[in-house]
Formats: sequence, structure tokens, C-alpha cells
Amino acid sequence: MIPRFHCPFPLAPGAQVELPAQAVQHALKVLRLRAGDAVVVFDGRGGEWRGEIVGAGGTARVALREFSDRDAESPLPITLVQALPSGDKMDWVVEKCVELGVAAIQPLAARRSVIRLSAERMARRVGHWNAIARAACEQCGRNRVPEVAAVLDLPQYLARTMPQNALRLQLTPQGGVALRGLARPSGPAVVMIGPEGGWEDGELRAAQAAGFRTVQLGPRILRSETAGAAALAALQAIWGDF
Repeated sequence: MIPRFHCPFPLAPGAQVELPAQAVQHALKVLRLRAGDAVVVFDGRGGEWRGEIVGAGGTARVALREFSDRDAESPLPITLVQALPSGDKMDWVVEKCVELGVAAIQPLAARRSVIRLSAERMARRVGHWNAIARAACEQCGRNRVPEVAAVLDLPQYLARTMPQNALRLQLTPQGGVALRGLARPSGPAVVMIGPEGGWEDGELRAAQAAGFRTVQLGPRILRSETAGAAALAALQAIWGDF
């Protein structure tokens, strides 16, 4: 498999681009790439460039040779609204859900969310999650990088405008309908996952008032960090690209 690297700037035909510092470290120290080796680079706007290493010292430059408009996006855009789990579990959530084709990720501070960080530390954490999303795209072959948005609480998120035809789902371990009983959505899907302590009754009512339907994935109770990936895989299998 040809190594893939994300470049955070627009790419153009015939250009020679310098890989970002983190990509250089991986290319030269881990993959041991040398001048003449083939690589693929993408800027996150769609499509990818085949090229080759033309300089490798302390930096690595890539000569862009051929553009491909190859796309690996799902026909069903899915936004994951994930209540923050404890520790570094959100890292796993972001990585696996990007691999599964999520279109965007909205971290959510629910009332029972365990993690509590200052605004500065939370901003750094969001930057870290976006870096994980870019690395996951490099690995899985996606050329559009899903955004991990700034953390919101539930009222802030529900106050935002959503497409009228969006399928809005809130996962609960009990009391919801099965996914297979829902009609195929005519627009995007939004999947909301609760915290490790579960949703409070007021949060369930607020989401339902905003048009969310409660659904469950089966008779077993899933961990917060498992539920999002499971829901994405199910939606992709039913209506997406699996």
C-alpha cells in the first residue's frame, strides 16, 4: 500500500510540497522513505495526488504527478454527537468512527459526563482529536477529513439549526425503537450517544422535543465509547455504503 499523507493546505498540479513536520517524522523515521518513493497526498477537500519523494533530509518534499478524484465517502452523511467519555476513550471513538465513514463529530458535555476540563485544555483536546481524524483518513483511504467540532452542552447543540429532513436518533439502552423499523432517511442522519452515566430524564425530553427519536441497538447495554461505532456500522449496513 502506498503511504498516504494529509497536507493542511491546497494542492495544485505540478507543485512540489513540503510535508508537515509530523508527517515527515513518520515518513522518514518510521516508513524510511527515500527520494523516488511513491506517496499519495491529499488536502481534505476531496481527491488525492500521486507523487514521489524528491528530497529527504530533515524535511521531505513531494512532487505532485497525477490527480485522482477518487472518493471514499458514504452516500449517507452521518454526524456523531458523542457525550464525552472518561480518560482517552474519545481518541478511540474518533479514530474508529472516521474509519466507519462519519461525516462530522460533535463532542457533547452531558450532565453526567465524567470529564471536566478548563476551556484551554478542552481546546487542546479538540485539536488533538482533529489530528486523530486526519491520521485516520490517511490510514483508511478517505480524502475528506471530518471535523471534530468544539465541545457544546446539550442545550447549545439543540439550539442549532439542523436540516428539516435529517434523521435524528438518540441511543438509549431501553425503551427505544429498533433501527430496522425506521424508514430510509431522505437527508442526513444525526446519532446522539449518551455519557457513561446515561442520559438524565430532562436530557431525553429536551432531545425528543427537538425531533430526536430514541433507538436501541439490541438487548445488550453498550459502553458509551462502543455505541457510536456500533450505530455507525449499523446505519452504513442498512442505508450507507457497506
